Amino acid sequence: MKLKTTLTTLCAALLAISSANAAKIGVSMPTQSLQRWNQDGHNLERQLQDAGHKVELLYAGDNDIPTQLNQVENMIASNCDVLVIAPIDGSSLTEVLTAAKDKGIPVVSYDRLIMNSDAISYYATFDNYKVGQIQGNYLVDALKLNEEGTDPKNIELFTGSIDDNNVNFFFGGAMDVLKPYLDSGKLICKSGQTKKEQVATLNWSTEEAQKRMENLIASIGYGPEGTKLDAVLSSNDSVANGITNALVSVGYNAENFPILTGQDCDKPSVKNMRRGIQTMSIFKDTRILADQVVRMVNAIVEKKDVPVNDTITYNNGTGVIPSYLCTPIVVTKDNLKEVLIESGYYTEKEVK
Repeated sequence: MKLKTTLTTLCAALLAISSANAAKIGVSMPTQSLQRWNQDGHNLERQLQDAGHKVELLYAGDNDIPTQLNQVENMIASNCDVLVIAPIDGSSLTEVLTAAKDKGIPVVSYDRLIMNSDAISYYATFDNYKVGQIQGNYLVDALKLNEEGTDPKNIELFTGSIDDNNVNFFFGGAMDVLKPYLDSGKLICKSGQTKKEQVATLNWSTEEAQKRMENLIASIGYGPEGTKLDAVLSSNDSVANGITNALVSVGYNAENFPILTGQDCDKPSVKNMRRGIQTMSIFKDTRILADQVVRMVNAIVEKKDVPVNDTITYNNGTGVIPSYLCTPIVVTKDNLKEVLIESGYYTEKEVK
């Protein structure tokens, strides 16, 4: 009995020590209204908890900047050991994060780089310039722009929200590939809208993308029986879904649908790829990104060297932020079952 009591007391003491040493991690995500952020937040929460950390996961309403500012301020006040933040607006957190630096709280910028703040310790993302390059090169190959005798192709361009620093990489990478073909006349943008500010989509909104595509259809006359539209560059799936809605409404179908890019492999886009009304999407496996962030957080908490693989690319206005870049994957109708379903990311029923 005495031994049993001693063991019970010892176990209780060890649990208390473990609990006392558990790091408190604050996780701030921009919105639950987009599938990918919903998944990112919960993947990260689960993996951090599995690593033994206490996690406070908060979503900032529907991309509400004041809500995110207030939530991050409260996380700092509650003395989180590490903050992981996916910002709504890359420049809106500068002032509030001053308090994090004053308290010595490391900040990991998650997938979107927080700008103009020297409180940012690390950045974890996918290679977003490469994402744009992949989309651009996919269009070049699919349109056969490098083949002799290929007629000029009509294209329209869409990207995301101007306040998301990733747009500079997504759109920049794609345009670095496509611009020579636009300059040579092998690609024609009939709207003339080729600048980032002209093709931006507020909050990556499906509805805003649909409105703009509808306006282009009306003003230029795109349609199965009208002006031919060969391709649309879309930087992500929520924007691509709006483009798809507009094109389907005027009679486009799997037989005549323009080549359409995307990113994130959201469920509606995966279903659309299966139906033949979205051509491709870039898969950024949030499980891999979450796993990498957990490794970074663990290293921070344990005061070990934090794993990074890029110390050149990402300057947030205060200096280059040490970063870890994960590798994106091209998904089409031909490989989506292998990449998305057989890997366990989705079930067959979810994307049927």
